Amino acid sequence: MTTTEAPQPTFQIEKIYVKDLSLELPNAPQVFLESAQPQLEVQIRNDSRPCGDGLYEAVVTVTVTARAGEKTLFLAEAAQAGIFTVRGVPEGELEPLLGIACPNILYPYAREAISDLVTRGGFPPVLLAPVSFEALYAQRTQAAANPPQPAN
Repeated sequence: MTTTEAPQPTFQIEKIYVKDLSLELPNAPQVFLESAQPQLEVQIRNDSRPCGDGLYEAVVTVTVTARAGEKTLFLAEAAQAGIFTVRGVPEGELEPLLGIACPNILYPYAREAISDLVTRGGFPPVLLAPVSFEALYAQRTQAAANPPQPAN
């Protein structure tokens, strides 16, 4: 073995935690007296940033808004975060690792937090569908490579 060999890439979960959690019921208690079927709007975003030597924080934020007509039943938001050790990963592989692998690890925790939060608010659980962070990453990468052109 020579001393010029590159170190083995390492990827490790250091900590998983809830960074922010909120539930708003702006029209309670009236919303519990109505039987309207709510429409759910789900927004998911993820971000990452360095936070130390070889340490990165990744955050998946899920926002669920339930409406019945013009009335908001609830707005639930969970920001699920994690600290990950990433060392020896080639530069070109770091962004996909932080934009795909980390959110894939964090999203199940965010789904559980939202479901529990909504249930504690007096509503049936919200069961969020799986998300392809690979597809979201590809869309963001493509959008960044092809910014919209201003109309003439």
